[in-house]
Amino acid sequence: MVLLVTEPSHAVFLSYASQDAEAAQKICDALRSSGIEVFLDQSELRGGDAWDQKIRHEIHCCALFIPIVSRHTQERLEGYFRREWKLAIDRTHDMAEQKPFLVPVVIDGTLDQDAIVPEVFRAVQWTRLPAGETPAAFVERIRRLLSLKVSTSVAVVSSARRSKPMLLVVGAAVAAAALAYVVVDQLRTSRPDTASAIRFSPPPRSIAVLPFVNMSGDPQQEYFSDGLTEELLNSLSRINQLQVAARTSSFSFQGEHPDIATVAHKLNVAAVLEGSVRRSGHTIRVTAQLIDAITGFHLWSDTFDRDQGDILQLQTDIANAVAGALKVTLLGDFAARVEVGGTRNPAAFDAYLRAATAHGAQHGAEDSQDVIARYTQAIGLDPNYALAFAGRSTAHAQYAMHFAKGAAIGRSFDDAMADARQAIELAPSLAEGYLALALVFAEGPHDFTQASNAYARAQALAPGNAGVLSDFGRFAVFMGQTELGLAALRRAVVLDPLNPSFHIRLGDALLFARRYDEAIGAFQDTLALDPKNSLAYADRGLAYYGRGDLQGAVKSCEINPLYEQSQVCLAITYERLGRRADAQAMLAKLQAERGEDVAYQFAEIYAQWNDPTQSLLWLDVAVRLHDSGLVLLKVDPLLDLVRKQPRFQAVERDLRFPN
Repeated sequence: MVLLVTEPSHAVFLSYASQDAEAAQKICDALRSSGIEVFLDQSELRGGDAWDQKIRHEIHCCALFIPIVSRHTQERLEGYFRREWKLAIDRTHDMAEQKPFLVPVVIDGTLDQDAIVPEVFRAVQWTRLPAGETPAAFVERIRRLLSLKVSTSVAVVSSARRSKPMLLVVGAAVAAAALAYVVVDQLRTSRPDTASAIRFSPPPRSIAVLPFVNMSGDPQQEYFSDGLTEELLNSLSRINQLQVAARTSSFSFQGEHPDIATVAHKLNVAAVLEGSVRRSGHTIRVTAQLIDAITGFHLWSDTFDRDQGDILQLQTDIANAVAGALKVTLLGDFAARVEVGGTRNPAAFDAYLRAATAHGAQHGAEDSQDVIARYTQAIGLDPNYALAFAGRSTAHAQYAMHFAKGAAIGRSFDDAMADARQAIELAPSLAEGYLALALVFAEGPHDFTQASNAYARAQALAPGNAGVLSDFGRFAVFMGQTELGLAALRRAVVLDPLNPSFHIRLGDALLFARRYDEAIGAFQDTLALDPKNSLAYADRGLAYYGRGDLQGAVKSCEINPLYEQSQVCLAITYERLGRRADAQAMLAKLQAERGEDVAYQFAEIYAQWNDPTQSLLWLDVAVRLHDSGLVLLKVDPLLDLVRKQPRFQAVERDLRFPN
């Protein structure tokens, strides 16, 4: 055990059959992205003395050994991975290893009791990671085990000192070396629970922006400090060389006063920007400091006293300073990218921040109209304020989607279209303008080709914006561009790891791709962040249903049976279980509460009830009402049973999905 502390190697050794390389890489990437060192042998030609010595060294020195079990390991009773397993087993015998050293992982349907594995593997807990998809809970478990291993290592050294007086000097030296190593590692990571087994290794030039503290003494000014922080965060995300943690994750620490190391580890960033805002009359004072999350040292700090009309210049100056401190070379007209779509009118900026704050907190039709009015006020103060036009466009579209009735729906979408086009005319490189335009095309006239083009343009303009990536990825999956969409959604989750809605979107995309086990993992990640998320329980139930686990579907969807999506899930699952009366009751409840507003969902239910006539009738109603669910038509697994019907194919053609 001394070797683990005084001669640190990779914390985790991943052992796998060559046919499982893709799954092993996924597990490796998930662990490494959390700062855990992993040894993953990717040699094309295994064998030989040098290879053998390297493998022996890594297995001897690693803190945890993760054997990947699959049908491939069961089919091959010989192979390099079997030699690795034997070396690991030998270590458990030779060094009196405790059970936490072995962490078997199963990546397919191989059953524990039937697996051909060493007997000692059966004495420890197995984990199922279908296809190598690795949820945050597993990564956290590995973290805890690694922390335990290091604590145990130091304890063993101390025990040796007490039980072997003859080795007192040697034991003291080893303990001192161990302690010195841990202290040095803590200085590198600023984490009291981190030691030699875990390396914090965030991506270079990655940064989180914590909400700037409101120093005005007036809680009513919180919107201003938060809004200014968000604008600064957006400015930094326009620097292609930077990886910027998104708002939801960064703002999740608001009011907690966390230490920098905690923030950095949770968001996997190398630097943290924090500061304060004090507003007095027409003057604001902003104090900002950039901290290296690995060393804890300040990289840069400054105080700015500015007139409110200089907000855009202030954002540019801070972004410039941060880029310089992180050794990023800015190309082209950087100020133009930072300031795109903004305003130099302090009153308009203030009105916009109030509108944006209200936009994120709206709950009903009245709130929605209030948001539109606030954006209108900002536009009245500065008719060239492109960001305000983009915000109002989105607000109009959301009102049309959720609250408007009859002719008001069309009028609201028309207003949204006009505002989106105006935003783009004023600022052709503003991603938010194209994002607003895409929403209108997708939800209003259902022009999915135009929407797809607008989403792609937004993503090209803002490749580092998590919100843009998430919206683009979600829509790409709906259009059948599964791998492209999943890649964007996974990137969004990396940038905003504490945002439950992004994990749900990833889960939904995997659900539509019929990758049900992976979808369940994504919904589990959502629930780890938000245990009361009704949509995650409902969609997890649909994933269980898709996998054929009807009891799992019922259990998940019955957690909140009053939730609309849960009712859809239960209506189809009860029917499949032969509980016809319960299924009919659930459908009747949904019809009584929502009527034609959920026509698309009725089409799904009747399709799963194997009643194509009723399913297609409700699909016609959905088309007549421009039901927002129609965007799912091309990939929805719940409609697979009617997909070959001529009427269904005619509807799909009429919607003109892009190829």
